[in-house]
Amino acid sequence: MVKLLRIDDRLLHGQVAFAWTKSLGVDAIVVVNDEVVKDPLIKMSIKMAAPPEVKLAIKSIDDAVKLLEHPKTQDMSIFVVVKNTKDALRLSQKTKTIQHINVGGIRKEEGKQMLTRAVFINDEDIQRFNKLIEMGIEVEIRQVPTESKKCICELLK
Repeated sequence: MVKLLRIDDRLLHGQVAFAWTKSLGVDAIVVVNDEVVKDPLIKMSIKMAAPPEVKLAIKSIDDAVKLLEHPKTQDMSIFVVVKNTKDALRLSQKTKTIQHINVGGIRKEEGKQMLTRAVFINDEDIQRFNKLIEMGIEVEIRQVPTESKKCICELLK
């Protein structure tokens, strides 16, 4: 069962690997991105960031769907991390296992506006967030588990 999907353009790093994993009490972390799965250097750095007590998988979106829907993972507690809103929406459209999304970090780029100090979005991100909300998925923003949740629907108004 997927406990949480997190959007974080840095993917797996200390804050995600330790604070969120411990807070959620998960058995496994699944990092999902079609480009990262093909990059040995990034995969190696993700593996080094993962806590030793949890299982780690780095998957493409299609392979992540197969993994998340496999009968053997139904009794596991899983934390999914994606790089961007595009990956979050694609994964959520392909599997019904995603019920809750946390937006942790989307870096500033040209054409993006600040939503919070760590989240910068453009019109495409807003459209994707709205689609996720329409699908009945809870979408919230917070950096660390000890912060209070901010519903993205309130911030997008």
